[in-house]
Amino acid sequence: RHPPEQLLTSIGKAGFRCTQLAYTKAIEGVKSYADITPELVEEAIEFVGLEDYRKMRPKKLSGGLLRRLNIACGIAHKPELIFFDEPTVAVDPQSRNAILDGIVRLRDEGATVVYTSHYMEEVEQICSRIMIMDGGKILALGTADELKRGIAVGEKIVIELPGAVEACGCAAAQTVGALPHVLSCEFANGELHAACEASERNLLDVLGALKSSRVAVGRVYSEPPTLNDVFLEITGRELRD
Repeated sequence: RHPPEQLLTSIGKAGFRCTQLAYTKAIEGVKSYADITPELVEEAIEFVGLEDYRKMRPKKLSGGLLRRLNIACGIAHKPELIFFDEPTVAVDPQSRNAILDGIVRLRDEGATVVYTSHYMEEVEQICSRIMIMDGGKILALGTADELKRGIAVGEKIVIELPGAVEACGCAAAQTVGALPHVLSCEFANGELHAACEASERNLLDVLGALKSSRVAVGRVYSEPPTLNDVFLEITGRELRD
């Protein structure tokens, strides 16, 4: 346990705003966040890949570079606990990948990472335990696998119906939707989308029903539920203000 006077130095925070650095050079901004050695400042700059931008003012940096500078400010003093508040908001794909790779490295090197995001694929990549909140209330807590097993949908099946007209596709959706373990089924854009409970017979039953109905089948996709499915089932699909 840390003494109270050392507690703050063991914590780092990297959000998606860096406005307090608007009138300093990037390297000076990192120095201003903690009483650290020049070596640690350089290490943080190199960690986020900003060696070529160390003397630029933050207001001249792109959104992605600014997020990476913000991370450098939060990790330069080698904290044991790091909070990341939506660090990939509004950044280009290259910067997003660089940011996520850096956070995974920090985690793998022993830091405890608390990561808040609406991007479920990022959460699954980074976090070993996941908390889903809505309206300030905790709705679910567990590993990704535990959360996926906790919802009704256990498998999602997508089947292409080449050449199927709307009436034929809708009839096929009704036939599949009546099967045991099928929670819902709809036809859209030439594809049949079925959400099923967990069962080893889902795909066999669905294809068998379509064959019995003499429906021509194209490519078939099957996948387990994602964290996005978990989030939507738990919180609902209504739009938020």
